Amino acid sequence: MRWRSFVAVGDSFTEGMDDAYPDGTYRGWADLVATRLAAEAGPDFGYANLAIRGRLFPSVVAEQVPAALAMKPDLISFAAGGNDALRRTFDPDALVTRFDDVVRQLRSGGADVILFRFADVMARLPGQRLVAPRMELMNRAVGETAERHGAILVDLYADDTFLNPMLWSTDRLHLSAAGHRRVAAQVLTALGVGCEEEWLLVPEQPAPTPWLAARAADLRWAGQHLAPWIKRRLTGRSSGDTVTAKRPLLGPVTD
Repeated sequence: MRWRSFVAVGDSFTEGMDDAYPDGTYRGWADLVATRLAAEAGPDFGYANLAIRGRLFPSVVAEQVPAALAMKPDLISFAAGGNDALRRTFDPDALVTRFDDVVRQLRSGGADVILFRFADVMARLPGQRLVAPRMELMNRAVGETAERHGAILVDLYADDTFLNPMLWSTDRLHLSAAGHRRVAAQVLTALGVGCEEEWLLVPEQPAPTPWLAARAADLRWAGQHLAPWIKRRLTGRSSGDTVTAKRPLLGPVTD
């Protein structure tokens, strides 16, 4: 086993929303991957998940990247920028340039680095005309950066299974437990490590919803999820303002 330690860096995607443990904290794909790697490497395998929901790219780079580098892990996952693409102030050129710089920095220490092309989440969300081209640009840049620096690319965008709504939570933005299992399976496959076959099982899609019922569901979603998100943007707040990293120390994996 070539990896004795793994540090995960990013936002809600990596923190694990919405794949909840019984105590209300989140598991997610990174915990699943760490557990599988630990089973291969033994009890001394170290894992830290520094990701915090709502974090923008500059915050991830300023707060989490130095901490990850200080731990000197064998393997680092880096996924950030999705929250930035939802903001009016999004600067694609600056983000792409900084993304390349960060990956170069992460690789310079000798660690293997996992990067992601994000799945198509915009199919179920408003603002497709604005955000979808931004996500396409970011995905293209991630692929080019991975090739340039020898990073491990996990291409979720190429997996049409993520068009299945059962892989997404009720907020339509974060993955469900099944979605996180599938991401974990793809990461482990990219690493050349086997995974549980059930992680790749595709939930059966629900029957088509009648038009009126679908519009009623859209209204409920807007009230429960969209309106609070807009309020946070207007007040300059983030869903992660009071959240700390769930696994901040590089220590043995525990369920």
